[in-house]
Amino acid sequence: MSGEKRGLALEDVTLTYPDGDGRLTALDGVGLRVPAGSMTAVVGPSGSGKSSLLAVAATLVTPDHGRVLVGGTETGSLTPAERAVLRRREIGIVFQQPNLLPALTALEQLQVMGHLDGRRQVAGRARELLAAVGLGGLEHRRPHQLSGGQRQRVNIARALVNEPSVLLVDEPTSALDHERGAAVVDLLLRLTRERATATVLVTHDRARLAGADAVLEMNDGRLTATAGMSGTG
Repeated sequence: MSGEKRGLALEDVTLTYPDGDGRLTALDGVGLRVPAGSMTAVVGPSGSGKSSLLAVAATLVTPDHGRVLVGGTETGSLTPAERAVLRRREIGIVFQQPNLLPALTALEQLQVMGHLDGRRQVAGRARELLAAVGLGGLEHRRPHQLSGGQRQRVNIARALVNEPSVLLVDEPTSALDHERGAAVVDLLLRLTRERATATVLVTHDRARLAGADAVLEMNDGRLTATAGMSGTG
């Protein structure tokens, strides 16, 4: 994205799903602002709405009510094709499981993402990102040749290859031990600052949230500040 990155905003977002004869409220008037270069952590029990929050922020699901702005673009007026382009260019997603393609090297995992966006000369940026996540010299290893923590680092680098405005991270440490999990969160914090992304980290592990700019709690589809920190808007 050219120019200043302008973060992520959800304004009075409500999302419901069919539930028998009625509707189940997954998000209830949610407001969230994440400026560029900052990280907001979202905690909460299973079924509280965290996954729905990420799906709406990623423009994968359209809310019943409210607005979603990504990098300054109001997404509600976009066509499905325009939203797909926005996701490719402005939103990076770090999944709970890396889901790397087993036949591809670490370098090729990143190159594929660039090629999907029509970028052909991405090898240099891919190498730079792999070095930034501590995998310099391991570019030609395939997933089975990498540890769990290293695979998650490839996952993070892959999400950043198209220079997104927004980074959405779903339980990135759930399959890692404490030491590797802490290293991954520290890495995400550093990259958020360096790459000026608006990062939302969904996690169950409250012990690793000291560096977050805001910590919010999701309960029954409502988002509130916790631990004396704010981030709703």
